Amino acid sequence: MLPSLRVRSFKISPKMKYIFITGGVVSSLGKGLTSGALGALLETRKLKVRIQKFDPYLNVDPGTMSPFQHGEVYVLDDGAETDLDLGHYERFTHAHLSRFNNLTSGQIYEHVLQKERRGDYLGKTVQVIPHVTNEIKNRMYEAGGDADVLITEIGGTVGDIEGLPFLEALRQFSLEVGKENVLFIHVTLLPYLKAAGELKTKPSQQSVAKLREIGIQPDILVCRTEQPMTESMRQKLSMFCNVEQRAVVEELDVKHSIYELPLNLSEEGMDELVVQKLGIQCAESDMGEWREIVRKLVYPAGGQCKIAVVGKYIDLQDAYKSIYESLAHAGVGNDCSVKIVRVDSEMIESDGAEKHLGGVDGILIPGGFGDRGIEGKIAAAKYARENGIPYFGICLGMQIAVIEYARNVLGLSDANSGEFAPDTPHPVIHIMDDQREIVDKGATMRLGSYECALVDGSKARAAYGKPAVRERHRHRYEFNNEYRSALENAGLKVAGINPKRDLVEIVEVEKHPWMLGVQFHPEFQSKPARPHPLFCAFVEQALKLANAKRTK
Repeated sequence: MLPSLRVRSFKISPKMKYIFITGGVVSSLGKGLTSGALGALLETRKLKVRIQKFDPYLNVDPGTMSPFQHGEVYVLDDGAETDLDLGHYERFTHAHLSRFNNLTSGQIYEHVLQKERRGDYLGKTVQVIPHVTNEIKNRMYEAGGDADVLITEIGGTVGDIEGLPFLEALRQFSLEVGKENVLFIHVTLLPYLKAAGELKTKPSQQSVAKLREIGIQPDILVCRTEQPMTESMRQKLSMFCNVEQRAVVEELDVKHSIYELPLNLSEEGMDELVVQKLGIQCAESDMGEWREIVRKLVYPAGGQCKIAVVGKYIDLQDAYKSIYESLAHAGVGNDCSVKIVRVDSEMIESDGAEKHLGGVDGILIPGGFGDRGIEGKIAAAKYARENGIPYFGICLGMQIAVIEYARNVLGLSDANSGEFAPDTPHPVIHIMDDQREIVDKGATMRLGSYECALVDGSKARAAYGKPAVRERHRHRYEFNNEYRSALENAGLKVAGINPKRDLVEIVEVEKHPWMLGVQFHPEFQSKPARPHPLFCAFVEQALKLANAKRTK
């Protein structure tokens, strides 16, 4: 169900400050990372920060979008399927986000049309202004809650026709709450022309000019660049973009990790600039925790392990974004380097597992849908089990481990999932009962946070250090309990269940150093300062294997 977007009167908090982050020149500039890093900086000053994303596309949410189009779908506790930038927000800050923190044009127009059909507009002509812009402003009033600062990222690029209602809403909103309570940050690109040997400022000038035509004057200009800016460039951008010279901020490409960004922006004085311009009285910044995180990422003290991520979207940078970040977090947790080897499961089908997995210290199979590359993933799970290599299966990766075990240990050679082989005589993975009659694809899976009770003596219980946890889910298929006794008797231990529905959430191979599969998505709750316990335990076991190889 979509969140309510009823337009009503709001009492504006006298202390609430609003930061709007727009982007120009090209897409994929890193507005989400900039938003998250700024949120992290403000949190070091003891401010309570909340971040949200406005996406101009007409999809209701990203839940039905292809990874080729959009990257991963990031799931929140309340079951909202959201833009992957919300993952950056949660990883960089302590903010607890909900469906109210991601708004799309699809949601807006759906609500507007529903209200028009009900007669809520009392026969008025329904227009972009004021009806659509009112819905957008309504979300800004609602999303802030008790935060000191609400950061709102506007997706897309200034000049895109679908983004115009959002920018118009921001212009109106700044007048309503008072310009002294609003800060506009524009992220832009300084392209480097190799033939000329210099950075060019003209695209940024044109981008800001377009923004000013709409009625928005940026207060801070964040310049993405591969090469350091010169002082004369700051002066030029300041003059032509009508921005203070000190507010022209260099955002140089990071050398090693995205988690260097808060440190880099701190050195540029961005947080001091923000609190001064908004008149916020707060503590001084303390970057000690971020320095230690980056130290462990760049100069780890505990050696290196090599983890193979086996999937079918390996060539897509953002398809498994949270997986890659969680492995980096686990490296921080173990003070070691995690080298990720991306393995296309279809290549395993054609070449065999040894060619692509020989020499790795851990194998991870992430979530996914569809039957492409499935047999390669099953071969990878078999390789991990037979060679004692630490294995971590997530969602589909857990189901793969169950299928492999049923085939090659229990002896059910044609065991499979009902998703891939509807006519299999042994559906050890089958569709959930409440999913059988569902036709619509969007927001209909088992989504959001559910309890998992952990079994005493299990590796999962040892990793978490507590008897029960809550984890985020996104799936339609589950472990078939009709095969539970047979699989457990054969050595596949059920280590975690959902107590309300008796759903199997975690399985472990007993006669294996560390082979574990989970039906949920632990990568959605991992942070650099608080790595997820299962990722930490997995990397710890992979590191042990790597160290054992080195000492032979």
